[in-house]
Amino acid sequence: MLTEKEKMETLSRLVIQLNRVSDLDILMEHILTQARRFVNADAGSIYIAEDKILQFTYTQNDTLQKRLSKGEKLIYSTFSLPINEKSIAGYVASTGKPLNIDHVYEIEASTPYNFSKEFDEASRYATRSALTIPLKSANGSILGILQIINAQDDDKNVISFSEKDEKMMLQFASIAAVALERAQMMRAIILRMIRMAELRDPKETGAHVNRVGGFAVEIYEKWATLRNLPQREIDLNRDLLRMAAMLHDVGKVAISDLILKKPGRFNSDEFEIMKQHTVLGAQLFLGRQSEFDDAASQVALTHHEKWDGSGYPGHIDLVSGLPLSGHTDPAGRPRGKKGTEIPLFGRIVALADVYDALSSARIYKEAWNESDVLATLENDAGSHFDPELVDIFFSIIDIIRSIQNRYADDA
Repeated sequence: MLTEKEKMETLSRLVIQLNRVSDLDILMEHILTQARRFVNADAGSIYIAEDKILQFTYTQNDTLQKRLSKGEKLIYSTFSLPINEKSIAGYVASTGKPLNIDHVYEIEASTPYNFSKEFDEASRYATRSALTIPLKSANGSILGILQIINAQDDDKNVISFSEKDEKMMLQFASIAAVALERAQMMRAIILRMIRMAELRDPKETGAHVNRVGGFAVEIYEKWATLRNLPQREIDLNRDLLRMAAMLHDVGKVAISDLILKKPGRFNSDEFEIMKQHTVLGAQLFLGRQSEFDDAASQVALTHHEKWDGSGYPGHIDLVSGLPLSGHTDPAGRPRGKKGTEIPLFGRIVALADVYDALSSARIYKEAWNESDVLATLENDAGSHFDPELVDIFFSIIDIIRSIQNRYADDA
């Protein structure tokens, strides 16, 4: 448990720490982790306000996590709550006032809000104390709700949240809300770019890129954990990859509608033009301003490379788009990158993108059955895909499915 001095010192560093995180999903994980650490809470959740509802967006629970095997993650169903005074989170969002409840099972009948025991009964968890704080924008509007559950003493006994805890979390929430608003703006900018691409190519939807980004982060995290990489490195790369993966096909905005919207198969000339979206997308991130530019360029350029070297665009000079000397086939075309010549991020997004494309319905095709999709990935391990990444993908398939549900096409 942090001392009061440590809490104040951590709070002063929090602005810098949170502003280093750009992706919205990764940021919410950081916010919740830090909030729970501040007041030694066993669990917590973040809800994001959208119109007149709260979307249950991110959650953590140490007690339930300990029931899992090492490396497993908790998987929660997504749901929403109306912003009204009937639920605890809805009440806080509706009134803009925090609630500090000693025991949620003993809420007086006269209060407008109540606590649902449905989750506790299903998971065999006992919620007791709950501190629910509004996350407000600079103009006072509600961005979301931060809820932390079951404060603990040094012996892990559940206790109530103190007045000091409440004051500290209000300060924390004001800092977190600034970072959250910035990350939401960044996500909105990326999704506007995707919508621009969607006007050209109906396959590029906001749901599709959110799923690909979510899959990619989970595959990377498992890969990095198996190698015992430092957590700071993992956190940085998850943030970069999440956004870069969302922009993997941004270069399609420069491809002619005659090709992008062609209903049938491409002829050889059309396919050569189509393949240029990888180079055109990567070129958007030349003139490096940050590590994100490197990651986004890498993903855009290499997500159609194949493990056996049969992919594209291969070994090229990014500025000119011409083959690199010494890396051409007998016809003078760039040789495809092979194996670990393909950057890790590109290998990961290749797998995530194909899985989602096959799993999703489009105006020109039905979604494949999951069994057929998984059989294809398994068959293509070692040819199209990095076989280690395919093994990792199958080991986290339940998490992959939860991401599909969270970012469904009709969401």
